[in-house]
Amino acid sequence: MTFMTESLIFDIVTIISTIVVLTIAFWKWKLSYWDRVGLPTLSPILFFGDTKDVLLGRLTFGEQFQELYKKLKAKGLKHGGVYLGTRPFYLPTDPEIIKHIWQKDFQHFVNHGNYFDEEADPLSGHLFNLEDAKWKNMRVKLTPTFTSRKMKMMFQTLADCTHGLKDIMDEGASSGSPVDIKEILGRFTTDIIGSVAFGLECNSLKDPNTLFRMYGKKIFELSTGRRLHLFLQFILPERVLHAMKFKVTPSDVETFFMKVIRDTVGYREKNNVYRKDFLHMLIQLKNRGTVTDDEKITEDNGKTGEKALTMNELAAQSFVFFAAGFETSSTTVTFALLELALNQDIQQKLREEINTCLAKSNGELTYQAIMEMTYMDKVLQETLRKYPPVPFLTRRCTKDYTIPETSIKLRKGDHVGISVVGIQNDPEYYPDPEKFVPERFNEENKNSRHPFTWMPFGEGPRICIGLRFGMLQSKVGLAALLKNYKITLNSKTKMPIEMEKSSFITSVNGGVWLNVEKLS
Repeated sequence: MTFMTESLIFDIVTIISTIVVLTIAFWKWKLSYWDRVGLPTLSPILFFGDTKDVLLGRLTFGEQFQELYKKLKAKGLKHGGVYLGTRPFYLPTDPEIIKHIWQKDFQHFVNHGNYFDEEADPLSGHLFNLEDAKWKNMRVKLTPTFTSRKMKMMFQTLADCTHGLKDIMDEGASSGSPVDIKEILGRFTTDIIGSVAFGLECNSLKDPNTLFRMYGKKIFELSTGRRLHLFLQFILPERVLHAMKFKVTPSDVETFFMKVIRDTVGYREKNNVYRKDFLHMLIQLKNRGTVTDDEKITEDNGKTGEKALTMNELAAQSFVFFAAGFETSSTTVTFALLELALNQDIQQKLREEINTCLAKSNGELTYQAIMEMTYMDKVLQETLRKYPPVPFLTRRCTKDYTIPETSIKLRKGDHVGISVVGIQNDPEYYPDPEKFVPERFNEENKNSRHPFTWMPFGEGPRICIGLRFGMLQSKVGLAALLKNYKITLNSKTKMPIEMEKSSFITSVNGGVWLNVEKLS
């Protein structure tokens, strides 16, 4: 009996040891992929690859890939191979290579390479995730919703939301209490996007605990559980994730937004409601197959035409417009105000431009006045250079590709990572990158730089479709604040700033706290 027990224990130990050895050997083989390709690498660690700090929550994704970018640049390399866990990423540091990937040779890199499942996780089937022909068809359908004419049509909604912003800033100014500007701006942009994307009055500025605000924040929170969830998404093959019915969107977030969208669309269709917003155009696509300038959501005979969007597709596009629109714009304006608080001369110069442009419309925010604020453009472009809201962007190779002027070949399925924050804070392209200098974006200075050294919205055919709306929303927020208030930095803001590790979007740990002085 004793002999049998010892033999069984020996067999179990042998089996476990064999599994461990084989697992380690397999992971080491995975971490030698770029060596086999012939691409320069760094020093990947077993299980973690080159991204131990981000996987353990010590760095953000943006900071981690910026560090990898710097290490490759320090070695004088135009590109290199790195590993997120065991997943290989091709990381170019040369803007000319990036130009090839994002523009010249786009047909090899059509897709972002994000996992999504339109059936099990309907809100994940949005434009940012869609691939190949599905992406192209959806992009064509949605492009008419983001023309200058449509931006002008929706402008009044943006302007109306500034009234609530003024009320809450007046309160801060009269009490003398510092304001958490990111929180306030998050509520401001939630109200804007909620109105434009869903046709609903969110009232987040009046009530910070509204469901829209709560679930909006939850989209981007990276708790320990969500971080593990994301890690699994990167290390497991997509066929396994699909078999598991793996979901990117938290279930409660999906339930809330799907109900809101279905209920709102159903009400508008039943009562033939018209609003000058993004959702109206999506309903037109759903029912008529095209975006038109009229108020109708069905054909003249009351019937629907050739449907361009299903209900789930409509919901996914509304969802990504909301998620991408409120967080990125509030982040951009927050960092702009941080820099303007630190650089009072720039703040005053911008305020003078705002007042000059608004004087032509009797002090009222108008689309034309906002479009004339050219120094505002430079301030926002410099903000987006230093603090791109999405600091790291990806592509996936869709067919074998040889890197220009090399013999290195990327295979179909290989992932590409672009460190946006790395290249935009590279002293080779932006001397003294820590300094805030809007004049970097004068025409002369822009023309002297490689165009692919500023890309907070991406570039090429997959450049962010909502770029103009995002900039318009940011300009409206800044104009409304600076025309009425002087902004200074409060001591509650921890300097030098550190980035929030639990957020994928660039965000300041501890918040940005500002003093507000109302101007006469």
